[in-house]
Amino acid sequence: MATTSNNIFTTISGDQAPSQIPRNSSHPVPRTGIVGNLTKPLQTNKFYANLFLGSQTQSVWTHPYSLKWAHGEGNAGSWGMAISHISRNMVAYGEGFPAQYYICPIGIQSMILSASELGASTILTTDTLQAFSANVNFSPGPGAAPILTLPLVQGMGFVTGIYKGATPVVQSSVFYRKVSGPTMIGSVCKYQVVLEDGNNWLIYVTPNGNYDATAFKQTGNTAFSGPPNFNGIIQIAKNPAGALGERIYDKSAGTYAVTATISGSAHALAGSVRGTYALLWAKKGSQPLLMFALPHHVQSFDSTTAAAMTTITLDTTTKGMATAILADRMILVEPNLPASMGFAPWTPFMTSKKIMSNIAIQAINSAAKIELAQNMTLQVNLDSMYFSGKALAKFAFIVYTVHDLANCPALANDGLARLKTEFDRFVQNKQINPLVYDDNWKGVVSSAGYTNPGADFGNTWFNDHHFHYGYFVYTAAVIGYLDPAWLDQGTNKAWVQMLVKDFANSNQDAAYYPFSRSFDWYHGHSWAKGLYESGDGKDEESSSEDAFASYAVKMWGKIIGDADMEARGNLMLAIQARTLPAYFLMESCNTNQPPQFIGNKVTGILFENKVDHTTYFGTNPEYIQGIHMLPLTPASTLTRSRTFVAEEWATYFDKGRADAVAGGWRGVLYANLAIIDPVTAWKFFTSPGFDLGLIDGGASLTWYLAWCAGLGGAP
Repeated sequence: MATTSNNIFTTISGDQAPSQIPRNSSHPVPRTGIVGNLTKPLQTNKFYANLFLGSQTQSVWTHPYSLKWAHGEGNAGSWGMAISHISRNMVAYGEGFPAQYYICPIGIQSMILSASELGASTILTTDTLQAFSANVNFSPGPGAAPILTLPLVQGMGFVTGIYKGATPVVQSSVFYRKVSGPTMIGSVCKYQVVLEDGNNWLIYVTPNGNYDATAFKQTGNTAFSGPPNFNGIIQIAKNPAGALGERIYDKSAGTYAVTATISGSAHALAGSVRGTYALLWAKKGSQPLLMFALPHHVQSFDSTTAAAMTTITLDTTTKGMATAILADRMILVEPNLPASMGFAPWTPFMTSKKIMSNIAIQAINSAAKIELAQNMTLQVNLDSMYFSGKALAKFAFIVYTVHDLANCPALANDGLARLKTEFDRFVQNKQINPLVYDDNWKGVVSSAGYTNPGADFGNTWFNDHHFHYGYFVYTAAVIGYLDPAWLDQGTNKAWVQMLVKDFANSNQDAAYYPFSRSFDWYHGHSWAKGLYESGDGKDEESSSEDAFASYAVKMWGKIIGDADMEARGNLMLAIQARTLPAYFLMESCNTNQPPQFIGNKVTGILFENKVDHTTYFGTNPEYIQGIHMLPLTPASTLTRSRTFVAEEWATYFDKGRADAVAGGWRGVLYANLAIIDPVTAWKFFTSPGFDLGLIDGGASLTWYLAWCAGLGGAP
């Protein structure tokens, strides 16, 4: 059990990609408006991607604010950056109770940072695209230098515009009811705003040099304009907390976050392993930063960060209430990393269960003989990295189970030999749709999507990489565990390291892959959507496959002896054990999602701007609930609490309803039931004449039997 890592973000070994992976520099998605160093990896799945995709006019969410290029639309007719904040009472709900979906309104231009020089010829560019931040620039026309730059940082307390020789205009399409001020706070000039919707906002003007910031004037009900030739910053904030809130904002005015970095460690402490991670914000200005924390952050604050909490809170769109802190860093603690979790069945309340009863061993080996006799090639050699990976992982679960839990090494070794042959097809890049290294965005993608954007769920456009590649990484961990010599043969290890770096790179300044493409260390979970313009922002469907990807990283790190990677996977899992119940898997006591929605038990698809209780492939309850269950692994008992599983089962599947579900989804439901009732699950999987058609293509009866037995279900 790895107990110590002083730095969980050390560089993953290996180069760009093994030589059998060709390079391609003609990705179908253009890098619209991206300027600066284009030789560095570009983030594809982060919050600001809409600013360089498609029309560049869809919203981005920093939480609690969203921002959208006004593009001449709205009452103000502005060409600047519109700022919106949505309170829970503005949310629209679908029919029924619980509501099928809820969605936040888009396009409310409460405040707009702009300049009189910006018009129909305005050009929007982005630069410095990092894991937690990006800069967006506005120029009056092609070839002109930017006159307005906004540094967008997740959780930023102010929306800050940096002006360079412009005539500033702060606009509103909601209309100004009243503008008060100016009030001087040192060199910062403050104005108070009441809009026609009754909401209160603050404007802070901080000039560089000789400029009369007190000379801003309201010009009509949509514009508040300053003198020309302004160099300095204008900051906007919504104030829901009256005079007390205003005093808190005043303490930070003139200072803003520029970007962020992350650090993390893991250490043994009193019989457990404690993980600590910190977001450190780089800033401009001398005052303490005002930043917003999400609910899961607040739960895990260390004492110093907790002391920096303020009374300012603002709703986020899909993550509950954000709380403002006055601090330049946010330190977060996970006191119980799942360091003891291994390949065998496990729960947070017991160590891995590797000793099976004779009855269980007999049933497991009987199932394994049948399943290992299946044609592995037909199941693995597919035109989809996702389904191929699921099939490989299925057989990896089987060979591990037979070898370690059912004490049948001869059967396991035969299956392992064939599994290595199937895996080698992918290492050699001889599968139906080979991988390529994309030199535009910097990452490893399926070649299929260069001609068909929707191929393999959008893999080529960087959709779902943690889902797809996590199955391969897990399979490699099992192979390396059972045959350590395999790790040093050919390019096996280098090929797997390539996949890990693609979706879970640990280097914040790497040359070939962006840092943490999938996992968002601010939100505490991954985003699946890649290079697709989206009106509701990034999204994620399968929370369970997200956790499985972290589990795969943890186990691969353990097997190759990379203690930092193993600790990083442990920390990701511990964070997901906090965020998935907070935002995706809703117990009846959930306070982050709306009361009208939590009865659905799972979110379905969680976007940045809406949540829809559905899937991308159908609306059956077993689909919507089940996509948050599979695959059932040791990580499942960490993220899916017994209380949640019991509530969900009672809502959708008890009283015989699970037995009416057709095909492999029924097996998924019963394997999930084993978390709270392993005896009933065991009886289901050992019923006379059990139909293997009730097992999902990415699962096996062999593993499900071991899973149920390990959780206490076998005689």
